[in-house]
Amino acid sequence: MALLTRRDSHTPVRVSWRVVAPMVAIAAVGLTACSNGQEPSDVPGTTPPVWTGASAPGHGSAEGGHGSAAEEGAIDVELKDAKGAEVGTVRFTEGDGFVQVSVEAEHLTPGFHGLHIHEVAKCEANSVAPSGGAPGDFLSAGGHFQAEGHTGHPASGDLTSLQVREDGTAELVTTTDSVTLEDLRNHGKGTAIVVHANADNFANIPNRYTLPENAPVPDQTTLATGDAGGRVACAVIE
Repeated sequence: MALLTRRDSHTPVRVSWRVVAPMVAIAAVGLTACSNGQEPSDVPGTTPPVWTGASAPGHGSAEGGHGSAAEEGAIDVELKDAKGAEVGTVRFTEGDGFVQVSVEAEHLTPGFHGLHIHEVAKCEANSVAPSGGAPGDFLSAGGHFQAEGHTGHPASGDLTSLQVREDGTAELVTTTDSVTLEDLRNHGKGTAIVVHANADNFANIPNRYTLPENAPVPDQTTLATGDAGGRVACAVIE
């Protein structure tokens, strides 16, 4: 109750404020109705839980490809030319049953270049191949890599050709299911990735082309190298 004095009378006027209580109750109900999934609690001093629709921290699903798991399993290598200058990088990641190979290169001759995984983890300029013969750049990397149990053509180490632009730069993202990251590590011995001087024909020579004395085509050199020529860049994979 409150006492008010009217200006025209000395008689107190009683004004009731009982209407306030119902209005406060209505406001409280309104706030409860607008809350996000709150449930009442009868325990003194507790705060009702609020559901926001979001997953609890730490329970989200990881994305493949560029997620942290893929980063932890990646192999990164630096491509160098015969003079030891860095001419690019290669990243190998694995997921969904295949290996993704991502190449960024520069200072290369424009055109297509064979790109292969080789069997020996040695990138030595002016070196001799494991099988012997005349020296040449990066011949120490040996022949094309073959995963255990694989003998056919194309070889396990054959990859999509690298196309270099007129400014000498190149980017390539390709995949292969012929090898795994464990294959590339080769029981701790490692392998190598080589960029060749010429395009790779993947031994795709039709039978209508003949060699002297009717020798079969493709010949062993083409089968072994794809006629991709010399080796202009190399990186050890470990």
